[in-house]
Amino acid sequence: MTTEALPHPDTAGGTAPHRGTLIGIAFAAAGMVCVGSSVAVSAAITDAPLFTLQSVRYALAALLLLVVARVTGWRVPRPRGREWLWLAGVATVGLVLFNVGVVRGVAHAEPAVIGVAVAAVPMLLAVVPAIATRTLPSRTVIIGATVVTTGAILVQGFGRTDAAGIGYAILVLVCEAGFTLLAVPVLARLGAFGVSFHSVWMAAAGMALIGVAAEGPAAVTTLDAVDLLAALHLAVVVTTLAFLLWFTAVGRLGSGRAGLLTGVVPVAAAGLGVPLNGIVPGPMVWLGTAVVAVGLVIGLPGTPSRRVRTRRLGRSRQNLSRAGS
Repeated sequence: MTTEALPHPDTAGGTAPHRGTLIGIAFAAAGMVCVGSSVAVSAAITDAPLFTLQSVRYALAALLLLVVARVTGWRVPRPRGREWLWLAGVATVGLVLFNVGVVRGVAHAEPAVIGVAVAAVPMLLAVVPAIATRTLPSRTVIIGATVVTTGAILVQGFGRTDAAGIGYAILVLVCEAGFTLLAVPVLARLGAFGVSFHSVWMAAAGMALIGVAAEGPAAVTTLDAVDLLAALHLAVVVTTLAFLLWFTAVGRLGSGRAGLLTGVVPVAAAGLGVPLNGIVPGPMVWLGTAVVAVGLVIGLPGTPSRRVRTRRLGRSRQNLSRAGS
């Protein structure tokens, strides 16, 4: 599994962020703001048949991606061989099981508990690729991920839960990290667009099957105008736009450094709550936001030079080759 973004033409030696890195950071942050907007929308669909609504959401997103491809002339790459398995993993783990974990988890735990689990994602994205490739993780990324996670937890707060709630929180954490990590091996060839499209239509099919089994085939007829508008927002902003921004950022930054930007989600959710719900963040939210910002300052700037990145990539491939022999 490639842990660093491939060398980029506008990346020079030194540690200051350059154009390609800044674009990746901006894309990741924008994508996480899009994801943060889902919090306000989710409050309006608590009574809807969730799995059926999610299948509609992902189906709409898949159709929208096809329209974008047609208008822009982008080619939709066709997966080959094992790429199908990686994409199925992204859809199953990162989308279907993630939603199942959230839905079942909030029945046993307060939403803040699930939020704290998601807040720990930067640590997994920083550590897991290094373990998989038997390389030392970047010290600045690890420190930054620790600080970002702490800040995100301060923003989310803590909540009450039982043993099942803790289990579902762990599932949500693993699935959220898997969404990115399982996409890394196929990003280089399929690109952000290909990974987004294929994982989304697979998730639509999976959610449809769960919806029919759990909510009945007639559940789609119970969706009202508010539910459909929410599904449209989730499809356009939280899925299509956010996925393209996020996977593009991962391709430029690598999963570890891009993962730091997941700390933006609770901050964005809290910030959007002001104009949407009139909820002014409390002191802990402001403190958490400042801590997240410090973590990003620590973890994001250290861009390896082209030569160093190429050498790391070569070592990673050698380690994977030895591990597979």
